[in-house]
Amino acid sequence: MTNLSININKVATLRNARGENNPDVQQFAIDCERMGAQGITVHPRPDERHIRYDDVFKLRPLVKTEFNIEGYPTDRFMDLVLKVKPEQVTLVPDGPHDLTSSAGWDVEANFDFLNDVIERLNEAGIRSSIFVGTDADNIRAAARVGADRVELYTKPYADNYASDPAAAVAPFVEASRAAHNAGLGVNAGHDLNLDNLRYFAQALPYLNEVSIGHAVISDALYLGIEATIKAYRECLAR
Repeated sequence: MTNLSININKVATLRNARGENNPDVQQFAIDCERMGAQGITVHPRPDERHIRYDDVFKLRPLVKTEFNIEGYPTDRFMDLVLKVKPEQVTLVPDGPHDLTSSAGWDVEANFDFLNDVIERLNEAGIRSSIFVGTDADNIRAAARVGADRVELYTKPYADNYASDPAAAVAPFVEASRAAHNAGLGVNAGHDLNLDNLRYFAQALPYLNEVSIGHAVISDALYLGIEATIKAYRECLAR
């Protein structure tokens, strides 16, 4: 079974546009779980342009499935996650002004830094995941640095899916196998949607979880959030 974690950043973006509490981010997370989401993901950025650090503290007692916090491990971010203690922390190499994630970690080049971060997460009992591309050596380095999982950066798959689905997914199948053989769990995310998710999920042999935000919220504008979550869950059914 591949779990669906809903990234609720875009809900916070909409709320912040008016400076009040509509939509209510906390209630939205509760409702997503009630409607079938198997996890809630947030990515608090330094400028707090969507999810705020205060939101993360408020969400912690409300999320009853899996709470996944993504981010670059600055001192402030690490202080947050070590206080909140989510089920999972996903480490991404975003700079503070990046609009969205655009690449995975070069694990070897950041080995000591990531090792120190992951040791702190392990000591706190928090599952760690490293955002990576499909290079098998880099994935094996993620295992050596002590991560529990990798999250595969799936934009290249999404970009090439329409022209050649089999070729688009092939590197991710091999990456999933490499991760599994190295003892890592496999997550995935970025630009997965109702058009390309089913094919991806059926092709990957060891897919634990997908984290999807922008596409889910965009689809919900037309379908409603409950029908959208149901549709995404159906894509992940095996």
